[in-house]
Amino acid sequence: MNETAPATTKILLAEDDNDMRRFLVRALQNAGFDVASFDNGLSAYNRLREEPFELLLTDIVMPEMDGIELARRATELDPDIKVMFITGFAAVALNPDNNAPKDAKILSKPFHLRDLVSEVQRLLAA
Repeated sequence: MNETAPATTKILLAEDDNDMRRFLVRALQNAGFDVASFDNGLSAYNRLREEPFELLLTDIVMPEMDGIELARRATELDPDIKVMFITGFAAVALNPDNNAPKDAKILSKPFHLRDLVSEVQRLLAA
């Protein structure tokens, strides 16, 4: 392996909808990202505890541990991790009472894959 090449950006995806998750993984991998995906927040959190990721991309409404809780715990583990919520319920994400990380980005469903990829790239470049 070439030591000077930058490591692929690692994204942790938590999305309980199987079709949506496969769709997002494919789009992000096609854009050159290394994606680990989980169908619930708890599994995603357990993976975060094992290795660092640059970005957490998470649905908000999920079983076991919702995306807000996952994001809160993720930023406790790694204050530098970037967070993007994907949701059909933007108002839920924007509620200040839920302790979501304040610089998290919100992408409302439905969205185009190119929008997702460009938002992810913009967030990572910030």
